[in-house]
Amino acid sequence: MRIALTALLAFAAGVLLTLLAHRAAPALADVRHPAVPAVAATVHAPAVAASSAGIAAPAAEEEADRWPEQASTPEQVAYAQPRLLRDAVAKLGPRVQGTPNLYLVAFAGDGGEDVFHNEAEYAGKLFADRFGATVHPLLLANSPDTLDTRPLATWSNLESALDALSGTMDKDQDILVLYLTSHGDPDHNLLVDMDPLPLDQIGAPDLAGILTRHPFKWKVVVVNACYSGGFVPPLKGPGTLVLTAARADRSSFGCGSDSDITYFGRAWLVDALNRTADFIAAFQQARGEIAQWETRDHLTPSEPQIDVGAGIADQLARWRGHVKPGPAVAFEPTHADAEPAGQR
Repeated sequence: MRIALTALLAFAAGVLLTLLAHRAAPALADVRHPAVPAVAATVHAPAVAASSAGIAAPAAEEEADRWPEQASTPEQVAYAQPRLLRDAVAKLGPRVQGTPNLYLVAFAGDGGEDVFHNEAEYAGKLFADRFGATVHPLLLANSPDTLDTRPLATWSNLESALDALSGTMDKDQDILVLYLTSHGDPDHNLLVDMDPLPLDQIGAPDLAGILTRHPFKWKVVVVNACYSGGFVPPLKGPGTLVLTAARADRSSFGCGSDSDITYFGRAWLVDALNRTADFIAAFQQARGEIAQWETRDHLTPSEPQIDVGAGIADQLARWRGHVKPGPAVAFEPTHADAEPAGQR
């Protein structure tokens, strides 16, 4: 009898607990652990806000449309990067003995506008055709037109390209010329974008760190972007010429979907370097020309910046001493749009 009674009481208790649990379930469902902060992605968001330089952010649909249907898939393009970079390095001409050689790396960061790709392609053609065999151009470009034929302009490819050149260049004589063109923001970051690939952005300290890990004795660093004067302090030093399209708190001009080449690109590359092989003299000419255009167009002066480190002017003069410049190289955009216009 005691056993039966005990079993009956246990059964009743179980039913009661089950009913209580069901009644409490809604309340328990509302009790949650504090949200765990999302882990920061290793790929930074694009650094340039639409309002930072007066540019409208491209719509997602427009970005998606930039990836051509006939191209390899984004994953295939990413997988092909080591091969594309090896092929590009292998195509560099042999080093000319007995003189400083110049190794150009042109970096077109934003794949959303053709203007940067146009400029990088032209830089490679200008340097090779006008200055001859002592120049070795290597192009990194984010563009729908070259996804399967050129290495992308990415942080990783830039490091790998400099690694490769470190093993090719004569460290005591040769000069690295790094020409970067893209959008820039007030915090001194360069936009690196080939949507939908997740690419790291490159800030001024980042670029300085990359170059520190690849200690070229002689280098020319040209940063063509808004607010690019902010790159001067971390990049300047002995053996280094730094040229920028604007001062640290100013926009530069000439980008946008209605433009073929930027103000700085046209002034320094197309106009000045087709007249002289002296990079510093070309910059002075370009700065005056840009000021005239900005006055004409009622724009706030961009005030391009320059820093000449110890020894680099003399080394560039030694290189020029063995160069007989060829005829002027006409600018022909790879993707034609319009004359320089807009703001970046």
